[in-house]
Amino acid sequence: MFEVTADLVALLILAAFVAGFVDAIAGGGGLITVPALLLAGANPVEALATNKLQGSFGSGTAMISYARAGHVRLRDQAGMALVSLLAGAGGALVAHLIPAEVLRVIMPVVLVAVALFFAIKPGLTDLDRVQRMGPGVFTFTAVPLIAAYDGFFGPGTGSFFMIGFIMLAGYGVLKATAHTKLLNFASNLGSLAVFVFSGATWWAVGLAMALAQTAGAVLGARLAMRVGARLIKPLLVTTSTLMAARLLWQVWG
Repeated sequence: MFEVTADLVALLILAAFVAGFVDAIAGGGGLITVPALLLAGANPVEALATNKLQGSFGSGTAMISYARAGHVRLRDQAGMALVSLLAGAGGALVAHLIPAEVLRVIMPVVLVAVALFFAIKPGLTDLDRVQRMGPGVFTFTAVPLIAAYDGFFGPGTGSFFMIGFIMLAGYGVLKATAHTKLLNFASNLGSLAVFVFSGATWWAVGLAMALAQTAGAVLGARLAMRVGARLIKPLLVTTSTLMAARLLWQVWG
């Protein structure tokens, strides 16, 4: 039934649960699940395709949890989500044209900068900030750039959406987290639609991981809404730093 042995499936399910929990709060779940899939024997395309399948369930579950609690209005953000979906699909389509080696060198530097931003930037709370960019401009500049990046590469997407919402759209940390999950879910769906036609997805393993992602995402979202910025900020610093370390190890390890 499964594409790998039962013991590997159990480890992948555990990895998906942890990834769903972390991703619902601070992003970076792919840092856990993609390496786990590669270690289980998936080739890079299979790992990315299967990760998009199970990750869509996690981000979707977190999005619904935040929406039910009133932290994001799905109808009001439908246009932004559609842009993210289309850009994610476009990014996946052109993935083979992007020199991944260049991105692997640049990304650790960017992620360290993200970690430093959240670690030392004063005044990052759940209160809204000064808006530097209107909703329309944000929707058609920052959103498609980050979503397209998610389609063809991925690590750090949640952190980049967070930075955009806080620094450009003027959102507080919790509100930014909620809206990040909405756009991340949309970009995941867009890129998944492309990967489905590749025939590389491990469907049985991916769906088993998806159930674990869902459980982890529910727990993570509830905890984030209860604690807010006091939890989100340190976890963002930690996940961004770990993603940077992981990418540096891949490049120079």
